[in-house]
Amino acid sequence: MLDKNRAYRFIFLMGLVSLLADFTYEGAKGIIGPYLAHLGASALLISIISGLSELAGYWTRLFSGFVSDRFKSFWGITLLGYALNLFSVPLLGFVKGWQLAGFLVFLERFGKGLRTPTRDVLLSRATAFVGHGKGFGIHEFLDQVGAVLGPMFVGLMLFMGLGYKTAFLSLFVPASLALLLLFLARKHYGYIPDKDKERMQTTNVNKNLYFYLFASCLVSFSFLQFPLVGFHFSQHQHLEEWKVALLFALAMGVDALSALIFGILYDRIGFLALSVGLIFGMLSPLFLFMFDQPILAMVLWGISLGVQESIMRSGVARLSSESSRGRAYGLFHFFFGLSAFLGGVLMGILYETSKEILVLYSLALHLIAIGVITRLKL
Repeated sequence: MLDKNRAYRFIFLMGLVSLLADFTYEGAKGIIGPYLAHLGASALLISIISGLSELAGYWTRLFSGFVSDRFKSFWGITLLGYALNLFSVPLLGFVKGWQLAGFLVFLERFGKGLRTPTRDVLLSRATAFVGHGKGFGIHEFLDQVGAVLGPMFVGLMLFMGLGYKTAFLSLFVPASLALLLLFLARKHYGYIPDKDKERMQTTNVNKNLYFYLFASCLVSFSFLQFPLVGFHFSQHQHLEEWKVALLFALAMGVDALSALIFGILYDRIGFLALSVGLIFGMLSPLFLFMFDQPILAMVLWGISLGVQESIMRSGVARLSSESSRGRAYGLFHFFFGLSAFLGGVLMGILYETSKEILVLYSLALHLIAIGVITRLKL
């Protein structure tokens, strides 16, 4: 039986896995575009490679969730996904052409898509003993520490003149440590009973879950993606690249703290905490485009991102049963990611058309999502 202390240890251990994993692939993410160009890929090819890789990752989430529920192979899929996700990155240091590099980028996204739903199922079982919000908040906090440190490390290596190859190969160390910790977690906490099983048998899971997925998609469909924000900073506010990077780092730090704070609030006041967090997020475009307050806009943006990464994942655990949780997380990650992709394209069009319409669009969809969430019957 998994007690509260062991549950905390498992969550912390998985958080360290995510910290090292994010250190690895987020560290490489910022230089993938320039690296592909260095290998001879055109701007169009880079866009195609990144777009198809992300879409493949979304579809894989759906497949992974259904397969894991069917065969109950949560650990096996998680280990395979992490291995593909992590070791595709340092292998980029060996390639000589953009074709193989593009394949490795695709494989990295495929691996992440494969392991994300099953990892969240395993986490959800442990967070049931300490509070879903707090547990996912701790995990997201550690995850974002890696997301901040990884790009800083890679940027420092390039600043020192060590080159792309050395930068990529050096990421073999955090990738290996992440997989080692994952094996330790599997060895010591392999079986995690589902504490929510009895409660979920009497809950109207399907109706609430589908309403929740709809609301989540509305949020994702109307949440600004940072590439567009960064473009606005550099092209319209004429900020230097290092200032844009610092604003992004600020947002990631706020993301980590808000995930922890709102995760704890979620365990106390439920989905009201999610609604409050989303209100912060919907104000971000207003301060960014209408009032020209980039720092405040990024703080609000980071709060919303932290809420999405912690409470939204927690909500799936609350609204799904043991027998369907892999499928539930697969559906959530698939539609949430696809909505982010399609919404990003639409908001790019609106940005070029009218920033006022973009702000109204984001506000309206966020308000509808909050309305749906507040009407969930639990």
